[in-house]
Amino acid sequence: TELVDQMAYPVDPSRKTDLLIHLLTERQWSQVLVFCRTKHGANKLSKELLEAGFAAAPIHGNKSQNARQRALDDFKSGSLQLLVATDIAARGLDIDQLPEVVNFDLPAVPEDYVHRIGRTGRAGSSGRSHSLLTLEDAPLLKGIERLICKVIPRVQVSGFEPIDTPPSPE
Repeated sequence: TELVDQMAYPVDPSRKTDLLIHLLTERQWSQVLVFCRTKHGANKLSKELLEAGFAAAPIHGNKSQNARQRALDDFKSGSLQLLVATDIAARGLDIDQLPEVVNFDLPAVPEDYVHRIGRTGRAGSSGRSHSLLTLEDAPLLKGIERLICKVIPRVQVSGFEPIDTPPSPE
C-alpha cells in the first residue's frame, strides 16, 4: 500500500453517485476500477454511470465468465472507462498501470480493502485510492486504518458536505 495515495471523501449516502460523477468529470480519470459491496449495487451504479454518459460495465459473480472477460478486455483496451466490481470479481484481476481505484462502498472486512487498493500502485507505478465515506462507514474505516497502521486523509469536496459528518481520525 506504500505506492498508493489513499483518500476518503465524507459524503451523505444519497449523494455518493453524484460525488463519483463529479470526481470523474472534474479529474478526468480515464480508467477507474470501482468497488461496490453487492452485485445489485454494482449493477445499479453501472446503470447510473452509463445514464450519465460514462462507459461503464458491472463485473460480479452473477455474470458469465465470457461477460466478465469481455468487460475486462474492454477495460484494459481503454474502450471501457469504468469497471464496477464486487470483491469476488476483483480477486485475481490483473490490470497493469491502473491509476484509480474507488471504494464506492467500503468493504465489511478490512483485509478486502488491502486487496482492492492493491489493484493499483503495481509494478513500481503509483496509484490512488478514493473511498466514499458515509457516517455508517466510519467504523469500517477505523478498522481499515488499524489494519494498515495509517490514517487515511479525509478530503471534503465542496458542495458535497455531509449533513452528519463522519468523525475525524484520532
